[in-house]
Amino acid sequence: MSPPILYSFRRCPYAMRARLAIQAAGVQVELREIVLRDKAAAFLAASPKGTVPVVVDGDTVIEESLDVMAWALAQNDPEAWQDMPAAGQDWIARCDGPFKHDLDRTKYATRYPDADPAVARAGAADFLRDLNLAIGQKPWLFGNAPTWADFAVLPFVRQFANIDRTWFDAQDWPHVIRWLDAFLGSDRFQSIMTKYPKWEPGDPVTMFP
Repeated sequence: MSPPILYSFRRCPYAMRARLAIQAAGVQVELREIVLRDKAAAFLAASPKGTVPVVVDGDTVIEESLDVMAWALAQNDPEAWQDMPAAGQDWIARCDGPFKHDLDRTKYATRYPDADPAVARAGAADFLRDLNLAIGQKPWLFGNAPTWADFAVLPFVRQFANIDRTWFDAQDWPHVIRWLDAFLGSDRFQSIMTKYPKWEPGDPVTMFP
């Protein structure tokens, strides 16, 4: 049988969280790198909404990043990512809701002429200060081992930090900075950030992980 197909885009935080879960689960997929400004016809045929990640597993199409994470972890969860307090889902919801809203209006201010980027950055900072308190002295959000929440949220904190890393590092959230830097310096992060050429029909199959 053919392996599941993962349509991905290297820098997209939603696609990053999907690749992190697939890698942790050890589920092998055929990776197809998509260029968002020139989307492959096969990708749009599978998922007309045209956003990544998308998994095609036989007749099943999974179009949301958290659903891709759940799909992978349901098959194998060797690091027990799903073994987390209920607060983990609350952090993911805050990340995907208010924090992502403020992140977009900070990073892409010209797309939102009715929004004040300073207000948006302040809103994002509120989330990060709360996150800093939650992490505290621990290596991960809930203790000595990472959970689903860590790897669902980290790609978006990375994206926000990269808007202005000098400003980000000057803020009073040392535990968030340490948590993020440990992630960015990890073999795990490096292994999901391999650069691939744009997928074209007929290309040799690229397996991931």
